[in-house]
Amino acid sequence: MVGEIRDNETADIAINSALTGHLMLSTLHTNDAISAIPRFLDLGIPAFLISSTLNVIIAQRLVRKNCIHCVRSIETPAEVKKEIEKQLRSVYGEEKIKRVIPAIIFQGAGCDVCGHTGYSGQIGIFEALNVSPRIRDLINKGLTASELKKIALEEGMIFMFEDGLTKVEKGVTSIEEVLRVIKE
Repeated sequence: MVGEIRDNETADIAINSALTGHLMLSTLHTNDAISAIPRFLDLGIPAFLISSTLNVIIAQRLVRKNCIHCVRSIETPAEVKKEIEKQLRSVYGEEKIKRVIPAIIFQGAGCDVCGHTGYSGQIGIFEALNVSPRIRDLINKGLTASELKKIALEEGMIFMFEDGLTKVEKGVTSIEEVLRVIKE
């Protein structure tokens, strides 16, 4: 395990360890899973080494959980539906949005248990990029992050906003929380 990869020296250590067959776990500061590939390139790691050593890239953000004592369902406001559609379009592009925008969402009303915030605790929202043979080939060819994103979507990648939206639909967190961390 290597701590956060912040510079070329640490990136070289991580890549060389992975080349020897060791399972290498580390962290890298990026906005999403796909951005890790250009980040490695920016750190001076050649594309062929990136493609031959990466297996999976996981991105996460923490969102506050709705308080289970005061969570309530509400009809999704029109402006929230528009924002959800905007975020889904950023995932899928202008292609057909593959997800139904929820008619009902959940949020904490605020109570004594949660200090009237509506939230208690945290949970992660995630995305994982499986570095498939096709993705490896595209890394070697120097495709852009947006081109990699398109292929990852074709291969079934679930993006962080989608995972967050699923947790909103289940009442685990609020759409405001998901939008807050996605936009950071």
